[in-house]
Amino acid sequence: MNSIVAIVGRPNVGKSTLFNRMVKRRDAIVDAVSGVTRDRHYGKSDWNGKEFSLIDTGGYEVGSDDIFEEEIRKQVQLAIEEADIIIFVVDVENGVTPTDSIIADLLRKVKKPIFLAVNKVDNAMRVNDAVEFYSLGLGEYYGISSINGSGTGDLLDAVAQKIPEDTIEEEDELPRFAVVGRPNAGKSSFINALVGEERNIVTNIAGTTRDSIDTKYNRFGFEFNLVDTAGIRKKSKVKEDLEFYSVMRAVRAIEHADVILLLVDATRGFEGQDKNIFWLAEKNKKGVVILINKWDLIQKETNTLRDFEAMVRHETAPFTDVPILFISALTKQRVYKAIETAVQVFENRKNRVSTRKLNDVMLPIIEHNPPPANKGKYIKIKFCTQLPTPTPQFAFFANLPQYIKDPYKRFVENKLREAFDFNGVPIVIYFRKK
Repeated sequence: MNSIVAIVGRPNVGKSTLFNRMVKRRDAIVDAVSGVTRDRHYGKSDWNGKEFSLIDTGGYEVGSDDIFEEEIRKQVQLAIEEADIIIFVVDVENGVTPTDSIIADLLRKVKKPIFLAVNKVDNAMRVNDAVEFYSLGLGEYYGISSINGSGTGDLLDAVAQKIPEDTIEEEDELPRFAVVGRPNAGKSSFINALVGEERNIVTNIAGTTRDSIDTKYNRFGFEFNLVDTAGIRKKSKVKEDLEFYSVMRAVRAIEHADVILLLVDATRGFEGQDKNIFWLAEKNKKGVVILINKWDLIQKETNTLRDFEAMVRHETAPFTDVPILFISALTKQRVYKAIETAVQVFENRKNRVSTRKLNDVMLPIIEHNPPPANKGKYIKIKFCTQLPTPTPQFAFFANLPQYIKDPYKRFVENKLREAFDFNGVPIVIYFRKK
């Protein structure tokens, strides 16, 4: 289970630079999909063998200076509620500012690990200047320079120590489905349609996170755990539409689930936030089912459904092998089908193809359509196998793997998908030296 580390602080203290430095070394691995826009506020990092999710609250600044204070207070409050560990970044050039003091006041009341990072400490003079940050009352601080990286190693060492060892959670064989989507997409109605009035009879297992409730369902002949993010403490203090809020929530839910049911409001189309959640699920190698909700409210013409589906596939390219269902949580239209599909995607995610079968199917295809020659060198792929990973990953062994380009990787992935059922599941393909 990943811990969530949030970076807070006022604008322009170098939060994003620190964030980039912390995720950079893994970005290439995390983002195996080409052409994915990276959401610059969310990344994965690992340090000393501990993996964690990193959230940069800096990208969510709204409005002008006068309402900054209120917005920053909100963001810090959110980080306090949602994250496991907080890094508070301040800037030695400006010294302690009134906003820093406000943030420190909020953080001092918190029982979570808080790390004070004094940024831009890049010469001996500034090492001395940093001492004034003791006045914030947060104890020890780490002098860092997020631009050149000095001091960040010590900070990360300390953060990693606070991340619990990966405990192997008791294997609950039941699939875990998370219903996610932007505010007002109809998550609550969908869950109520699923659960009916039996809400009080179902067994609530204390959620793995402090607040998302895992409910065990046994309906329609399926048994599954539902990670319900919809009913989670509606916070009156926080404006529901705060982008950051829904991202934080989605991150939590996605990391705890096997299959993501992404609810999209048909009346609003497939928007930026929907795409962010989709790529978040893809990046975490989770199964995905896209549910276009409120379809009963749409004026239909001959090709309305076909056009909407084509638009969504265009937006999710290159990962288009995803089930898209048109539902209405209100009239319960296709709600059962949604669960059936999620169960199928869960099964697809566990799909194992024997090495022999894989080679029998894929090698002839590759022989007929070999990778284009590069600089007069011919690339030969001799053997392939599925790796023993929890989610589908494949290795193809070639004489010159470095010359195989993205379009060919996509060709191989598409052929794999045609031959074996990985609908709704991200797959990763590596080309290796044989």
